[in-house]
Amino acid sequence: MHYLVTGHTGFKGAWLTLMLTEQGHTVSGLSLDPAPGSVYERARLGEVLRDDLRVDIRDAAATSAAVRAVAPDVVLHLAAQPLVRESYRDPRTTWETNVMGTLHVLQAVQSTPSVQAQVIVTTDKVYKNVDQIWGYREGEPLGGVDPYSASKAAADLLTQSWIQSSGSTVPTGIARAGNVIGGGDVCSERLMVDLVAAFSAGEPVRLRYPDAVRPWQHVLDCLHGYLLLADALLDGRLAGEAFNFGPGTESFVRVGDIATSVAALWGSDATVELDEGPQVHEAGLLALDSRKAALALGWHDALRLPDALAWTVEWAQKVGAGTDPRSQTVAQVREYLELAGRPA
Repeated sequence: MHYLVTGHTGFKGAWLTLMLTEQGHTVSGLSLDPAPGSVYERARLGEVLRDDLRVDIRDAAATSAAVRAVAPDVVLHLAAQPLVRESYRDPRTTWETNVMGTLHVLQAVQSTPSVQAQVIVTTDKVYKNVDQIWGYREGEPLGGVDPYSASKAAADLLTQSWIQSSGSTVPTGIARAGNVIGGGDVCSERLMVDLVAAFSAGEPVRLRYPDAVRPWQHVLDCLHGYLLLADALLDGRLAGEAFNFGPGTESFVRVGDIATSVAALWGSDATVELDEGPQVHEAGLLALDSRKAALALGWHDALRLPDALAWTVEWAQKVGAGTDPRSQTVAQVREYLELAGRPA
Protein backbone atom coordinates (compact mmCIF):
# COMPACT_ATOMS: atom_id res chain seq x y z
CA MET A 1 0.00 0.00 0.00
CA HIS A 2 0.97 3.65 -0.16
CA TYR A 3 1.69 5.18 3.25
CA LEU A 4 2.19 8.86 4.08
CA VAL A 5 4.29 9.41 7.19
CA THR A 6 4.19 12.91 8.64
CA GLY A 7 7.34 13.67 10.60
CA HIS A 8 9.34 11.17 8.52
CA THR A 9 12.59 13.09 9.03
CA GLY A 10 12.35 12.57 12.80
CA PHE A 11 13.69 9.61 14.76
CA LYS A 12 10.52 7.50 14.86
CA GLY A 13 9.50 8.57 11.37
CA ALA A 14 12.79 7.49 9.81
CA TRP A 15 12.69 4.03 11.41
CA LEU A 16 9.03 3.72 10.41
CA THR A 17 9.87 4.58 6.81
CA LEU A 18 12.37 1.74 6.56
CA MET A 19 10.06 -0.62 8.44
CA LEU A 20 7.37 0.03 5.81
CA THR A 21 9.64 -0.18 2.77
CA GLU A 22 11.10 -3.46 4.05
CA GLN A 23 7.55 -4.85 4.00
CA GLY A 24 7.12 -3.83 0.38
CA HIS A 25 5.03 -0.70 0.87
CA THR A 26 5.44 2.61 -0.98
CA VAL A 27 6.18 5.48 1.39
CA SER A 28 5.87 9.23 1.06
CA GLY A 29 6.96 11.69 3.72
CA LEU A 30 5.85 15.15 4.85
CA SER A 31 8.00 16.94 7.39
CA LEU A 32 10.32 19.78 8.28
CA ASP A 33 14.02 19.57 7.44
CA PRO A 34 15.90 16.82 9.30
CA ALA A 35 18.19 17.56 12.20
CA PRO A 36 21.90 17.34 11.34
CA GLY A 37 23.16 13.80 11.73
CA SER A 38 19.66 12.29 11.91
CA VAL A 39 18.80 8.73 10.86
CA TYR A 40 16.92 10.23 7.90
CA GLU A 41 20.07 11.99 6.73
CA ARG A 42 22.61 9.27 7.52
CA ALA A 43 20.50 6.45 6.06
CA ARG A 44 19.77 8.50 2.90
CA LEU A 45 16.02 7.99 3.18
CA GLY A 46 15.34 10.40 0.35
CA GLU A 47 16.43 7.56 -1.94
CA VAL A 48 13.64 5.20 -0.80
CA LEU A 49 10.72 7.65 -0.63
CA ARG A 50 8.24 8.21 -3.44
CA ASP A 51 7.60 11.78 -2.28
CA ASP A 52 9.87 13.64 0.12
CA LEU A 53 8.04 16.85 1.00
CA ARG A 54 9.06 19.73 3.25
CA VAL A 55 5.84 21.11 4.71
CA ASP A 56 5.17 22.85 8.04
CA ILE A 57 1.90 21.37 9.33
CA ARG A 58 1.12 24.72 10.94
CA ASP A 59 0.33 25.85 7.38
CA ALA A 60 -3.17 24.47 6.72
CA ALA A 61 -3.25 25.21 2.99
CA ALA A 62 0.18 23.72 2.32
CA THR A 63 -0.62 20.62 4.36
CA SER A 64 -3.91 20.04 2.55
CA ALA A 65 -2.35 20.53 -0.89
CA ALA A 66 0.50 18.16 -0.09
CA VAL A 67 -1.72 15.35 1.21
CA ARG A 68 -4.04 15.60 -1.80
CA ALA A 69 -1.07 15.58 -4.19
CA VAL A 70 0.46 12.50 -2.55
CA ALA A 71 -2.92 10.68 -2.47
CA PRO A 72 -1.89 7.98 0.03
CA ASP A 73 -3.86 4.93 1.13
CA VAL A 74 -2.88 5.32 4.80
CA VAL A 75 -1.70 8.32 6.83
CA LEU A 76 0.48 7.87 9.92
CA HIS A 77 0.68 11.23 11.69
CA LEU A 78 3.85 11.51 13.77
CA ALA A 79 4.88 15.14 13.08
CA ALA A 80 5.17 17.08 16.34
CA GLN A 81 7.33 19.21 18.59
CA PRO A 82 8.36 16.22 20.74
CA LEU A 83 10.49 17.60 23.58
CA VAL A 84 9.35 18.59 27.07
CA ARG A 85 12.18 21.01 27.80
CA GLU A 86 11.93 22.65 24.36
CA SER A 87 8.23 23.22 25.06
CA TYR A 88 9.18 25.42 28.01
CA ARG A 89 11.54 27.45 25.82
CA ASP A 90 9.07 27.80 22.93
CA PRO A 91 5.53 27.04 24.07
CA ARG A 92 3.87 28.82 21.15
CA THR A 93 5.50 26.67 18.47
CA THR A 94 4.78 23.59 20.58
CA TRP A 95 1.07 24.40 20.84
CA GLU A 96 0.71 25.45 17.21
CA THR A 97 2.49 22.36 15.89
CA ASN A 98 0.95 19.76 18.16
CA VAL A 99 -2.62 21.04 18.22
CA MET A 100 -3.27 23.10 15.09
CA GLY A 101 -0.90 20.94 13.07
CA THR A 102 -2.92 17.87 14.00
CA LEU A 103 -6.14 19.65 13.03
CA HIS A 104 -4.64 20.55 9.66
CA VAL A 105 -3.68 16.92 9.02
CA LEU A 106 -7.18 15.73 9.93
CA GLN A 107 -8.72 18.31 7.61
CA ALA A 108 -6.33 17.38 4.80
CA VAL A 109 -7.17 13.69 5.13
CA GLN A 110 -10.88 14.44 5.08
CA SER A 111 -10.50 16.14 1.70
CA THR A 112 -8.34 13.36 0.19
CA PRO A 113 -10.52 10.54 -1.22
CA SER A 114 -7.69 8.00 -1.50
CA VAL A 115 -7.14 7.71 2.27
CA GLN A 116 -8.55 4.48 3.73
CA ALA A 117 -7.23 4.81 7.30
CA GLN A 118 -5.24 7.11 9.54
CA VAL A 119 -3.39 6.76 12.84
CA ILE A 120 -2.83 9.86 14.96
CA VAL A 121 0.15 9.42 17.27
CA THR A 122 0.10 11.27 20.58
CA THR A 123 2.10 10.16 23.66
CA ASP A 124 1.93 8.54 27.08
CA LYS A 125 2.21 12.06 28.51
CA VAL A 126 -1.39 12.84 27.51
CA TYR A 127 -2.54 11.31 30.80
CA LYS A 128 -3.14 13.47 33.86
CA ASN A 129 -0.17 12.29 35.88
CA VAL A 130 -0.99 11.59 39.51
CA ASP A 131 2.18 9.49 40.08
CA GLN A 132 0.22 6.26 40.40
CA ILE A 133 2.33 3.12 40.46
CA TRP A 134 0.08 1.20 38.05
CA GLY A 135 -0.19 1.96 34.36
CA TYR A 136 -2.69 4.40 32.90
CA ARG A 137 -5.53 2.93 30.89
CA GLU A 138 -7.03 4.43 27.76
CA GLY A 139 -10.17 5.72 29.50
CA GLU A 140 -8.40 7.65 32.26
CA PRO A 141 -8.43 11.49 32.38
CA LEU A 142 -6.06 13.41 30.13
CA GLY A 143 -4.05 16.42 31.23
CA GLY A 144 -0.58 17.93 31.37
CA VAL A 145 1.58 20.34 33.36
CA ASP A 146 4.35 21.20 30.89
CA PRO A 147 3.44 22.72 27.49
CA TYR A 148 4.42 19.56 25.61
CA SER A 149 2.22 17.24 27.65
CA ALA A 150 -0.69 19.65 27.69
CA SER A 151 -0.48 20.27 23.94
CA LYS A 152 -0.43 16.55 23.17
CA ALA A 153 -3.39 15.96 25.49
CA ALA A 154 -5.20 18.72 23.60
CA ALA A 155 -4.29 17.09 20.27
CA ASP A 156 -5.62 13.78 21.56
CA LEU A 157 -8.90 15.38 22.68
CA LEU A 158 -9.10 17.24 19.37
CA THR A 159 -8.78 13.95 17.50
CA GLN A 160 -11.46 12.32 19.66
CA SER A 161 -13.76 15.26 18.96
CA TRP A 162 -12.96 15.12 15.25
CA ILE A 163 -13.83 11.42 15.09
CA GLN A 164 -17.20 12.03 16.71
CA SER A 165 -18.24 15.35 15.20
CA SER A 166 -16.59 16.02 11.84
CA GLY A 167 -18.55 13.57 9.74
CA SER A 168 -15.33 12.15 8.32
CA THR A 169 -15.65 8.57 7.07
CA VAL A 170 -11.93 7.82 7.25
CA PRO A 171 -11.33 5.16 9.96
CA THR A 172 -9.13 6.82 12.57
CA GLY A 173 -7.22 5.46 15.56
CA ILE A 174 -5.11 7.09 18.26
CA ALA A 175 -1.76 5.61 19.35
CA ARG A 176 -0.15 6.52 22.68
CA ALA A 177 3.39 5.47 23.47
CA GLY A 178 6.22 6.65 25.71
CA ASN A 179 9.99 6.78 25.81
CA VAL A 180 11.63 4.89 22.98
CA ILE A 181 15.26 4.13 22.31
CA GLY A 182 17.16 2.95 19.26
CA GLY A 183 20.07 3.71 17.02
CA GLY A 184 20.61 7.14 15.54
CA ASP A 185 18.45 9.38 17.73
CA VAL A 186 19.87 12.92 17.81
CA CYS A 187 17.21 14.80 19.78
CA SER A 188 18.91 16.71 22.55
CA GLU A 189 17.99 16.18 26.20
CA ARG A 190 17.08 12.53 25.78
CA LEU A 191 18.92 10.09 27.99
CA MET A 192 20.09 7.60 25.37
CA VAL A 193 21.23 10.40 23.05
CA ASP A 194 23.24 11.96 25.86
CA LEU A 195 24.73 8.59 26.83
CA VAL A 196 25.84 7.72 23.29
CA ALA A 197 27.25 11.18 22.65
CA ALA A 198 29.22 11.24 25.89
CA PHE A 199 30.54 7.70 25.69
CA SER A 200 31.49 8.12 22.01
CA ALA A 201 33.55 11.16 22.98
CA GLY A 202 35.08 9.44 26.01
CA GLU A 203 33.38 11.88 28.38
CA PRO A 204 31.23 11.31 31.48
CA VAL A 205 27.47 11.71 31.10
CA ARG A 206 25.58 14.02 33.47
CA LEU A 207 22.16 12.82 34.69
CA ARG A 208 19.37 15.25 35.61
CA TYR A 209 16.96 12.81 37.27
CA PRO A 210 18.77 9.57 38.21
CA ASP A 211 15.91 8.31 40.38
CA ALA A 212 13.15 8.98 37.84
CA VAL A 213 11.53 5.76 36.62
CA ARG A 214 10.73 5.46 32.94
CA PRO A 215 9.24 2.65 30.83
CA TRP A 216 11.95 1.97 28.23
CA GLN A 217 11.08 0.46 24.86
CA HIS A 218 12.81 -0.05 21.53
CA VAL A 219 11.47 2.17 18.78
CA LEU A 220 10.60 -0.83 16.58
CA ASP A 221 8.26 -2.30 19.21
CA CYS A 222 6.41 1.00 19.40
CA LEU A 223 6.16 1.30 15.60
CA HIS A 224 4.96 -2.27 15.29
CA GLY A 225 1.99 -1.26 17.43
CA TYR A 226 1.18 1.66 15.14
CA LEU A 227 1.16 -0.64 12.12
CA LEU A 228 -1.02 -3.25 13.80
CA LEU A 229 -3.53 -0.50 14.56
CA ALA A 230 -3.41 0.68 10.94
CA ASP A 231 -3.99 -2.91 9.79
CA ALA A 232 -7.04 -3.20 12.05
CA LEU A 233 -8.49 0.04 10.69
CA LEU A 234 -7.98 -1.18 7.13
CA ASP A 235 -9.79 -4.38 8.09
CA GLY A 236 -12.77 -2.37 9.32
CA ARG A 237 -12.02 -2.84 13.03
CA LEU A 238 -11.46 -0.57 16.03
CA ALA A 239 -12.10 2.79 14.35
CA GLY A 240 -12.38 5.67 16.79
CA GLU A 241 -10.43 4.01 19.58
CA ALA A 242 -7.21 4.87 21.40
CA PHE A 243 -4.50 2.34 22.23
CA ASN A 244 -1.51 2.36 24.56
CA PHE A 245 1.72 0.83 23.28
CA GLY A 246 3.97 0.70 26.33
CA PRO A 247 6.32 -1.97 27.68
CA GLY A 248 5.69 -4.30 30.59
CA THR A 249 6.64 -3.52 34.16
CA GLU A 250 10.01 -5.27 33.78
CA SER A 251 11.03 -2.29 31.62
CA PHE A 252 10.17 0.31 34.32
CA VAL A 253 13.74 1.15 35.32
CA ARG A 254 15.50 4.07 37.01
CA VAL A 255 17.36 6.49 34.77
CA GLY A 256 20.52 5.88 36.80
CA ASP A 257 20.28 2.11 36.27
CA ILE A 258 19.81 2.55 32.51
CA ALA A 259 22.91 4.73 32.37
CA THR A 260 24.92 2.14 34.31
CA SER A 261 23.74 -0.69 32.02
CA VAL A 262 24.60 1.24 28.87
CA ALA A 263 28.02 2.13 30.27
CA ALA A 264 28.69 -1.57 30.85
CA LEU A 265 27.55 -2.46 27.33
CA TRP A 266 29.75 0.25 25.87
CA GLY A 267 32.76 -1.61 27.20
CA SER A 268 35.06 1.35 27.83
CA ASP A 269 35.78 3.81 30.62
CA ALA A 270 32.24 5.24 30.40
CA THR A 271 31.29 7.10 33.57
CA VAL A 272 28.13 8.67 34.96
CA GLU A 273 27.80 11.86 37.05
CA LEU A 274 24.88 13.77 38.57
CA ASP A 275 23.78 17.19 37.29
CA GLU A 276 23.11 19.23 40.43
CA GLY A 277 21.75 22.31 38.61
CA PRO A 278 18.11 23.50 38.77
CA GLN A 279 15.71 21.52 36.59
CA VAL A 280 12.25 22.10 35.13
CA HIS A 281 9.32 19.87 36.04
CA GLU A 282 9.26 16.42 34.51
CA ALA A 283 7.08 13.48 35.57
CA GLY A 284 8.74 11.16 38.07
CA LEU A 285 6.75 8.07 37.10
CA LEU A 286 4.50 7.51 34.11
CA ALA A 287 3.60 4.05 32.84
CA LEU A 288 1.01 2.65 30.46
CA ASP A 289 -1.31 -0.30 30.77
CA SER A 290 -1.21 -1.87 27.29
CA ARG A 291 -3.49 -4.86 27.86
CA LYS A 292 -6.07 -3.45 25.45
CA ALA A 293 -3.53 -3.53 22.60
CA ALA A 294 -2.51 -7.06 23.59
CA LEU A 295 -6.10 -8.32 23.56
CA ALA A 296 -7.47 -6.42 20.55
CA LEU A 297 -4.38 -6.31 18.33
CA GLY A 298 -2.18 -9.15 19.57
CA TRP A 299 0.58 -6.62 20.25
CA HIS A 300 3.45 -7.08 22.67
CA ASP A 301 7.11 -6.11 22.83
CA ALA A 302 9.30 -8.47 20.84
CA LEU A 303 12.47 -7.09 22.47
CA ARG A 304 13.19 -7.31 26.19
CA LEU A 305 14.85 -4.27 27.77
CA PRO A 306 18.39 -5.77 27.79
CA ASP A 307 18.00 -6.51 24.08
CA ALA A 308 16.67 -3.02 23.35
CA LEU A 309 19.68 -1.49 25.08
CA ALA A 310 22.08 -3.85 23.32
CA TRP A 311 20.57 -3.09 19.88
CA THR A 312 20.91 0.63 20.53
CA VAL A 313 24.54 0.36 21.58
CA GLU A 314 25.29 -2.01 18.69
CA TRP A 315 23.86 0.47 16.16
CA ALA A 316 25.93 3.34 17.58
CA GLN A 317 29.17 1.39 17.78
CA LYS A 318 28.90 -0.28 14.37
CA VAL A 319 27.97 2.94 12.59
CA GLY A 320 30.69 4.75 14.52
CA ALA A 321 33.15 2.13 13.26
CA GLY A 322 32.15 2.68 9.63
CA THR A 323 29.12 0.44 8.93
CA ASP A 324 26.68 2.06 6.51
CA PRO A 325 23.85 3.54 8.62
CA ARG A 326 21.10 2.40 6.27
CA SER A 327 22.48 -1.13 6.12
CA GLN A 328 22.66 -1.29 9.90
CA THR A 329 19.16 0.10 10.34
CA VAL A 330 17.70 -2.25 7.73
CA ALA A 331 19.48 -5.23 9.32
CA GLN A 332 17.85 -4.48 12.66
CA VAL A 333 14.46 -3.88 11.02
CA ARG A 334 14.64 -7.26 9.26
CA GLU A 335 15.68 -9.05 12.44
CA TYR A 336 12.87 -7.36 14.34
CA LEU A 337 10.23 -8.24 11.73
CA GLU A 338 11.28 -11.87 12.02
CA LEU A 339 11.04 -11.76 15.81
CA ALA A 340 7.63 -10.08 15.67
CA GLY A 341 6.29 -12.51 13.10
CA ARG A 342 5.58 -9.72 10.65
CA PRO A 343 6.40 -10.62 7.01
CA ALA A 344 9.21 -8.65 5.38
